[in-house]
Amino acid sequence: MPSDLIVLNVIGPFREPREPAFSYDYSIQRPDWATAQGVRVKVSIELELDYLKKSILAIAGGSIGQQLRINQILSRAISDKKLEIADADGLLADRRDVMIGPFADDSISLFRLLDEWMKAEQTVLRKSIQDKTGL
Repeated sequence: MPSDLIVLNVIGPFREPREPAFSYDYSIQRPDWATAQGVRVKVSIELELDYLKKSILAIAGGSIGQQLRINQILSRAISDKKLEIADADGLLADRRDVMIGPFADDSISLFRLLDEWMKAEQTVLRKSIQDKTGL
């Protein structure tokens, strides 16, 4: 069943001060909610971003600016997918503010879905990186 979740706004990435992660703040709404709710999605630099960048896409090299842009592109893609996975898992069903952390420890079972997506979308992600950075 398709989700009725509407993403109104996304802000980020922000560097989390006490953990190695980037975060994005989403403003989401469903048709039956009176007001929008906030969702913070954290992307682990080591467990999610570097895994995608180095193990799946095998991206190396580039200038500092290109590496920064690659990290922005990939972390946003991971964050969007994590929001979708969390919605499908029922984490966003209630009308409340939610924080979706790295898919590790208690939520390691959700990492399998993220990993499958990373492998399935690697061609699309490579094309996006090539178009936006020239690498």
